[in-house]
Amino acid sequence: MDPSLAPNGAKRFYELVRAKYFDGARFYRVVPNFVVQWGAAADPAVTKKWDVNIVDDPVKASNTRGTVTFAATGQPNSRSTHLFINLGDNARLDAMGFAPIGHVTSGMDAVDRIYSGYGEEPDQAQIGAHGNAYLEKSFPKLDYIKTARIEESK
Repeated sequence: MDPSLAPNGAKRFYELVRAKYFDGARFYRVVPNFVVQWGAAADPAVTKKWDVNIVDDPVKASNTRGTVTFAATGQPNSRSTHLFINLGDNARLDAMGFAPIGHVTSGMDAVDRIYSGYGEEPDQAQIGAHGNAYLEKSFPKLDYIKTARIEESK
């Protein structure tokens, strides 16, 4: 995470990780050579609590392979908790206002192996309403985040 790239997004990401929001979260959207997306908490009550939009950041870096970026609806200031890792060079997203907050520094080989068999099939409204109960029943092969923690610089 690089706060100089997108301070509002970096702050939100930091808050979500500190709150253990992503623990158990499923990677529910995987489009090969495009993105892998996550951002709904395992518990829908937690998702609802954090479903507060943040102010957009200007795009200071391109959406290249390995950059981490908040998802948005296309409307101004619509970022909340959903993020994606770019699996390819997605510079076309730059002009659409998608501001990367950082870059995967190691482990892209693991990101490339995240299960992609369901594509975009999981329904985000159902994920929001039912959390992991819906995903585990209907999409049992989804990979997930066991724990997310902030590692302080030394």
